[in-house]
Amino acid sequence: MDLQSGKLYWPTTVTNPPSYPKLDEDINCDVLIIGAGSSGAQSAHFLCDQGLSVVVVDKRKVGEGSTSTNTALIQYAGEKSFVSLRYTFGEEAAARHLKLCEQSINHMERISSALPIDPDFIRRDSLYYASYQEDITSLKEEYALLQKHGFHVDLWDEQRIASVYPFRKSAALYYHNDAEMNPLKFVYGLLEKAKSQGVRIYEETEITGKRFEQDAAVFYTKDRREIRAKHVIIAAGYEDKDFKVEKNATLSSSYAVITKPVADLENWYKRTLIWETARPYVYMRTTPDHRIIIGGMDKDTAYAETRDSKMLASRDKLITEFGKLFPNIEVEPEYYLGAFYGGTHDGLPVIGQYDSYPHCYVIMAYGDNGTVYNGVLAKIVTDQILHGSSPDMDLYLQNRPLVEKRK
Repeated sequence: MDLQSGKLYWPTTVTNPPSYPKLDEDINCDVLIIGAGSSGAQSAHFLCDQGLSVVVVDKRKVGEGSTSTNTALIQYAGEKSFVSLRYTFGEEAAARHLKLCEQSINHMERISSALPIDPDFIRRDSLYYASYQEDITSLKEEYALLQKHGFHVDLWDEQRIASVYPFRKSAALYYHNDAEMNPLKFVYGLLEKAKSQGVRIYEETEITGKRFEQDAAVFYTKDRREIRAKHVIIAAGYEDKDFKVEKNATLSSSYAVITKPVADLENWYKRTLIWETARPYVYMRTTPDHRIIIGGMDKDTAYAETRDSKMLASRDKLITEFGKLFPNIEVEPEYYLGAFYGGTHDGLPVIGQYDSYPHCYVIMAYGDNGTVYNGVLAKIVTDQILHGSSPDMDLYLQNRPLVEKRK
């Protein structure tokens, strides 16, 4: 799959990235992880010190998939609001999902300081503003529900927003303790740590075949090498459909631009993450080297040629949208990209378990909080492998019940 196009920023932030061999022999393991991006790396992290034989394979060089275009706004709130998720899954299930996302962020912070490659994890607050006057009521409803369940969020009015930002919006939710980081460094750091604890990692090793036995799954590489595993985690990102098509999944295109370093960011209150209620929405964050990442302008297309034909116009539009909020900050684009973006119809990521894929778990962390969702799902799947169960598995299974079935 042609996952992305454009001029990418994250690879320029890593000097001497780690490399791994190509698989050139038949091997056995307890757990095979297919995919060495965020979901695969986080799965390897949870498994690496559990006394199991773990193997990770990727058909590309590590980090060359969607990780290289992930803009890494680390948040527990997603495109589907708490209110919307409550209507679909019930209030208890929706609250549990957000709590798991919050826990995933906390875990990322804890492990980041122990990784051999620093992923530049930084806590940031988030401003989620009303794009239109009619969005204020839904923001207030969202605020009340978040408050009820103990999330640290404030409701700001126009005066409060204007007191610290150079723009005026009628209302906004102000989330405390979200974060940002470098997603490529995070994946490299996780895999290097896993490697030091015995995990075998192979890149440029493409899976092209499979066979299932009573007690094992056998996968074959393009070079006809055999990997026999008791458990398999398919963590192939948006290319999961190469293994199993999930009817709840959707695929569209999104765009981002990364500016040249900006001399003065004093007008950007606490360098918060910023996004909006409009759909599709525009979001923005800063980087440690004082660049600005502006993303969004999602398009409902799963065709690379169509996506790429709109890339330059989307780049210019994103710069224009930024200027509406920060007219005093002059920006010039240096990197820009168009990339496929996965979602789900019902708003939650998916763990797939299918009769046609015994011994396998398919991690589909689709949605705007992919890095966070990957952490949530990887922990659940590894608990399932290690302990035989997880109390949160039913929330994310592909056949999870909707609210009318939970009553």
